[in-house]
Amino acid sequence: QVQLVESGGGLVQAGGSLRLSCAASGRTFSTHNMGWFRQAPGKEREFVAADIWSGVNTYYANSVKGRFTISRDNAKNTVYLQMNSLKPEDTAVYYCAARAGAARIYTNYVSYDYWGQGTQVTVSS
Repeated sequence: QVQLVESGGGLVQAGGSLRLSCAASGRTFSTHNMGWFRQAPGKEREFVAADIWSGVNTYYANSVKGRFTISRDNAKNTVYLQMNSLKPEDTAVYYCAARAGAARIYTNYVSYDYWGQGTQVTVSS
């Protein structure tokens, strides 16, 4: 069982930056793949970024590539999402997710077993 708690959301002007954190409980964090998803009002949950358990490989949605960075600190059981050059269309509730480790990236939310409660990110124009 893995429990996830996100933090770091808030209100920021377009062009600004935020760093989201996702703290995981349990001693198996380092063996789990992690992902970030987001959901805007009236829209489906969409993939943002993911890595594999080793942190070596990462993958991003085209809409955030070059602006967002996923990283992890296994010693702190924490995964991060650094978001730069934010745009109003990035406004959403952001969720982190975890699944048992595998040697591939998963971009479909149904592939993840554990979810955080979400953190709101609002980007004003």
